[in-house]
Amino acid sequence: MGLLTKLFGNYSKRELKRIDPLVQQVLSLDSHYAAMSDAELKAQTPALKARLAAGETLEDILPDAFAVCREAAWRVLGEKHYPVQIIGGIVLHQGRISEMKTGEGKTLVSTLPAYLNALSGKGVHIVTVNDYLARRDSEWMGKIYRFLGLSVGLIVHDLENADRKAAYAADITYGTNNELGFDYLRDNMVIYKENKVQRGHNYAIVDEVDSILIDEARTPLIISGRGDKSTELYTLADRFAKTLRMVKIADLDDKEDNDALYSDADFLVNEKAKTATLTPSGVKKAEAYFNIENLTDADNITLQHHINQAIKARGVMQRDVDYVVKDGEVIIVDEFTGRLMYGRRYNEGLHQAIEAKEGVKVARESKTLATITFQNFFRLYSKLSGMTGTAMTEEAEFREIYKLDVVEIPTNRPMQRIDQPDVVYKTEKAKFNAVINDIVEHHAKGQPVLVGTISIEKSELLSKLLKARGVKHEVLNAKHHEKEAEIVAQAGHLGAVTIATNMAGRGTDIKLGGNAEFMAKAEMRRMQFTEEQISESTSYADTEDEDILLARKTFAELSESYKKQIAEEAEAVRNAGGLYIIGTERHESRRIDNQLRGRSGRQGDPGESRFYISLEDDLMRLFGGERISMMMERMNIDEDLPIENGMLSNSIENAQRKVEGRNFAIRKNVLQYDDVMNRQREIIYTQRDQVLNGDNMKPQILNMLEKSIEDNVARYLPAESSQDAWDMNGLHEHYAGWLIRPEEFQYTEAELEDLDPSYLVEQLKTRALARYEEREKAFGKSIMRELEHVILLKNVDTLWMDHIDAMEELKRGIRLRAYGQHDPVVEYRIEGFDMFDAMIAEIRENTARMMLTVQLKTQEEPKREQVATPTSTSADDSDKKMPIRKDKKPGRNDPCPCGSGLKYKKCCGRGE
Repeated sequence: MGLLTKLFGNYSKRELKRIDPLVQQVLSLDSHYAAMSDAELKAQTPALKARLAAGETLEDILPDAFAVCREAAWRVLGEKHYPVQIIGGIVLHQGRISEMKTGEGKTLVSTLPAYLNALSGKGVHIVTVNDYLARRDSEWMGKIYRFLGLSVGLIVHDLENADRKAAYAADITYGTNNELGFDYLRDNMVIYKENKVQRGHNYAIVDEVDSILIDEARTPLIISGRGDKSTELYTLADRFAKTLRMVKIADLDDKEDNDALYSDADFLVNEKAKTATLTPSGVKKAEAYFNIENLTDADNITLQHHINQAIKARGVMQRDVDYVVKDGEVIIVDEFTGRLMYGRRYNEGLHQAIEAKEGVKVARESKTLATITFQNFFRLYSKLSGMTGTAMTEEAEFREIYKLDVVEIPTNRPMQRIDQPDVVYKTEKAKFNAVINDIVEHHAKGQPVLVGTISIEKSELLSKLLKARGVKHEVLNAKHHEKEAEIVAQAGHLGAVTIATNMAGRGTDIKLGGNAEFMAKAEMRRMQFTEEQISESTSYADTEDEDILLARKTFAELSESYKKQIAEEAEAVRNAGGLYIIGTERHESRRIDNQLRGRSGRQGDPGESRFYISLEDDLMRLFGGERISMMMERMNIDEDLPIENGMLSNSIENAQRKVEGRNFAIRKNVLQYDDVMNRQREIIYTQRDQVLNGDNMKPQILNMLEKSIEDNVARYLPAESSQDAWDMNGLHEHYAGWLIRPEEFQYTEAELEDLDPSYLVEQLKTRALARYEEREKAFGKSIMRELEHVILLKNVDTLWMDHIDAMEELKRGIRLRAYGQHDPVVEYRIEGFDMFDAMIAEIRENTARMMLTVQLKTQEEPKREQVATPTSTSADDSDKKMPIRKDKKPGRNDPCPCGSGLKYKKCCGRGE
């Protein structure tokens, strides 16, 4: 501990001192609100809203709002926020990260700032890591909000648009990070304003904030449409990759030092960087296999890309570690939680390469329609806060990327868990033997054991070894996740043994003796209650359904009965030493290890934890095992003999720090590139919003028309060049048929010498404006305004999607600029904005042309549809007739069946 820390205390302690007077104010109001009737307490919500309307701030009403919410929680849930939970709530309201240990009641803490901020009427989003937690918390904590007169919304997978809109309109909305992010992207692809579901980004409380803002930050959210590229090349590339010889190396440096060792390899796998690279031998084999002269030729870049993804799929991506194959599909496994990530796909063709490797159907490549990183999505919020049990190790990243500071909240009761030093073995086999012996020993005395593994493969290996020793146990991994919450909740039973991947690290408390709620629900299943009735048994929504009322009564009786049984068992578990955590490997991130440890020792319970490590573990082998391995060799230590000492622990922590620093650099790099796209995205989405909000786009369209004429004349007749370099024929062809007639603007050489390009600009502008007014007179103002919206949105969406693809291609190649001593990010920024300017010019040009050429058909449907894949913007398309729909009369706001792109009431339905 440093001298300054000793003198002044650390940052968190100083902040806690500042917050304490506010906490005392909240506590002092306890008796005041406890004396109120339910009706009087409920009346405090409109009273607090009135104070805000009268000019007071959220800070002014904080003590009263927190005290009201605290009393409501006691009446509805039978729980009252502890002083440390009030501290956590204040930290969240201030837009910071509250680090609270597992079991300290983070879910209840969030109700205080959520209630306070919801009083402003601008909405509060509470973000969780999965649908189960979002649904559970919205029902559980929602009882408090509803009691106090606030509405609660829930955003989960497979909701209809109308339900989503209603959920976002609620005072407090629960949802997952993925759903909220995808809804934002979808909102910026809609054709009509009424189809948007979100109403803004006022305040977000992110549960498990480190998981969402750190672990997920390397993976951007992408909405994809079906691409049109064939998948045959993936299969061919995989067949070729199968014929190659692979050599794994720990780092690139190894290659330089051991050229002779790898001379006969066809491709090298760098395990540390997770890359696969063809050697000269591999390149020669590729040229022979595909019968080409030069693989690196520009014409073969597509083939080269497919081969690179095929060797990465075979050399880097491991089944049951990185992904699983289930029901004929390749499903990604989240490396941090161990959960299956349904609907997610690796990009750049890697997913298709894995599908080819595993022999399942290779899906078509997708086209990116919209994308954003989690970093930039969450930075949309006016105020952002978060809570987790493990944030301090990433405090620097939170500050730098999100401008969030971390405050460590003390536990309600002193921590009693004993964290034993790590034990290191020479081989993985010796380590697992020691783990099994340790499990058997603790199981024999009735102590519950939770064993953490970092992959499905390792969890199944341990399960096999335990079965051989006759130890009854549960396995929880991405293959057996259906009863996740139930298995985790029951891991505190006397003598229970649970093997789990990282997915056991979050969401559900492990209570000593078991969990009455899950035991009651399990009994109800045996009593033949339906899943719907069991789900509704814990809901407080009004109902007259007799079966649901019976389910609620049964659940209450069973829960009460099990609580007595659990109290006795919990005491026996405490006497046995509490929950024992065994980590079978150190994770790359210290946070994941801390989460596993944090499952034990909740609310002052006893507990114990220990990590078992081998020098063959990936972390030790790739990032820090050489010194220890050499030391063990020198000391001639037997592989079955464990080592425990401080030097080992330091080496392990240093290895983790190295990886964390490397991963931070990767996330920062992803963000630097996305920041370029983000500025462009903001411009495009702002322009779309102007169109959707019904702004009069005529001045903007006319401005586009004039600017496109100026740009085209300058392109064909550059002012700085002589008349000999002018391309008068090109200008003539560009505007022929839609702005000028064939016989116009034909000049002799002598006339050209006296021609001022600005004269042509004015002539073309005058003609274009006159034609625009003619068309407005012919179509009518309302139809012309609608056409402006339709055509502008169509061009913006189509060209923006092409631009996303172009920027992705640029990013793939731009990193090579580093070899020329250029910063790739700076080069990407410069070239990216040049490409963006070119896209804006193309939007102007296409919009101008279509506004002066599109034809309205009164007998056919002008189908106004959302762009999913780029469509032609040629004026000739307007003459292609579409069949008239006769099955059902369209609604007044539906797209007109004639194909004009207008609403029915503004086209064929006029006058009805």
